[in-house]
Amino acid sequence: MKDVTISKDIIYIGADDKTIDLFESQYVVPNGISYNSYLIKDEKNVVMDTIDKRKTEEWMANLEKALDGSKPDYLVISHLEPDHAYNIEMLARKYPDMKLIGNEKTFAFLPQFFEIPNLEQRKVVVKEGDTINFGKHTLQFFMAPMVHWPEVMVSYEQSEKILFSADGFGKFGALDTEEEWTCEARRYYFNIVGKYGIQVQALLKKVSQLDIKMICPLHGPILKENLEFYIHKYHTWSSYIPEDQGVFIAYASIHGNTADAMRELAKILEEKGNKKIVLTDLARDDMAEAIEDAFRYDTVILAASSYNFEVFPPMEQFLRHLKSKNYQNRRIGLVENGTWAPTAGKCMRDIVEQMKDITIIEPMVTIRSTLNDATKQKLEELADAILQD
Repeated sequence: MKDVTISKDIIYIGADDKTIDLFESQYVVPNGISYNSYLIKDEKNVVMDTIDKRKTEEWMANLEKALDGSKPDYLVISHLEPDHAYNIEMLARKYPDMKLIGNEKTFAFLPQFFEIPNLEQRKVVVKEGDTINFGKHTLQFFMAPMVHWPEVMVSYEQSEKILFSADGFGKFGALDTEEEWTCEARRYYFNIVGKYGIQVQALLKKVSQLDIKMICPLHGPILKENLEFYIHKYHTWSSYIPEDQGVFIAYASIHGNTADAMRELAKILEEKGNKKIVLTDLARDDMAEAIEDAFRYDTVILAASSYNFEVFPPMEQFLRHLKSKNYQNRRIGLVENGTWAPTAGKCMRDIVEQMKDITIIEPMVTIRSTLNDATKQKLEELADAILQD
């Protein structure tokens, strides 16, 4: 576990998980995940969230070491998702005098997960902007509903100017992983929080009024420098503004002919001067990364084989994921393939047209089984249309 230093009075007590196969049982995390938790040591000791059951023993050892014989007086519950909240009941039973800080929705949901002894006498309900002083440290609370559950809130420690941002500014990857923040933070954001851009924008507006020197999320590294970079990324992502100019080609090919056509399209685009082209095989590549790239680039090409008079399922799955994550504000081109009755194009268009502010690039290209000179010409025309801004 990488040593994490926050400050003299604020101690990291979280843990890395490098054996997990799928985060939330759906996202590949080749470099693991961190479950972050913190202890504020003061006249009153404050635990900032618990962690996942997979690392309970390590977390408790970290907490007891940081407490150094003292007891926690408060537990702040930023988010009730089990990877952050699993140990609430255990901690509450171990320390019966410890109070629990949350908002109205926190305490509405809490009994669905746990049986907390004397909960009514122990709960401290906070509202938007409320503050609680613990000695030298004061926490101010801001509600962040649907970032990404209804009960989420963030906390701002006023003396050290630290934002405890819940799942905001989180990232896949254990803390001892040496990798650039943006890629795995982007994949994390769009797959987990991405649907709720309006709510993220509302939270960014609130915290923009604060003097923030450090951001402590519930997953990923503590952010101490160049905070404007991270906040700008979140503003871009939550505004559904394309992050980069480029063409993301996502294909779903049964026997390889549609894949061959998309490699040909990529070659044509490169020859015409397009500098950034990314190809993804939806049947084989990581779906979460495909979703990340679809949000990253301003232009997307969807290419799929027809299947059972509909569309090859990996493409339908991809489009349903995008729709569920509020995909919008992009240019999309369509390529279908079919031997006797091409239907993929209509199926893709039907789903895409349900999305907001989508411009469909014409012409749609129909391939009959394999590429020939006529369909290569159609790909040329599509490439020209893609390059027209």
